[in-house]
Amino acid sequence: MKKSINENFRRTFQVLSYIQYPLMLLALFYSIKPYLKGFDYLIENPDILLKNYNYVLIFMGLGISFSTLQDTTKMQNEFSRKIWSDPKKGKIAILLICVMIILFLSYGIFGYFITENENIRELSFGSIVFGIGLIGFLKTALDVFDNHRRD
Repeated sequence: MKKSINENFRRTFQVLSYIQYPLMLLALFYSIKPYLKGFDYLIENPDILLKNYNYVLIFMGLGISFSTLQDTTKMQNEFSRKIWSDPKKGKIAILLICVMIILFLSYGIFGYFITENENIRELSFGSIVFGIGLIGFLKTALDVFDNHRRD
């Protein structure tokens, strides 16, 4: 039986969603990298912390963006099933995602355009990328919620 073009595209995007894992590992690496040289080095160079956290936000935002390519009709784990099948918990999760989007984008936009500090501007850019990734995640969360709720 021949697969339709739509099914082939869907399968391709699901395979591409696995790019999220190396991106999240990069984010994890950059989150611990400042501490690898020791706290004395960190105290002498505090700006290195902000630069690395900028990379953390960028790679997490990209990873979350790729995670939205997953199949929303399938549940990933039991923890997700408990949240998305319960209408009350699902609405709370969606509300929390919305609050996170507002916070990260607000910080990113205000920090990027208002401050003169270059380190804060870099961190703001990472915050904007992370917020944009969360917007895609919100769309996926809404689809998962619609596909799996019990009411």
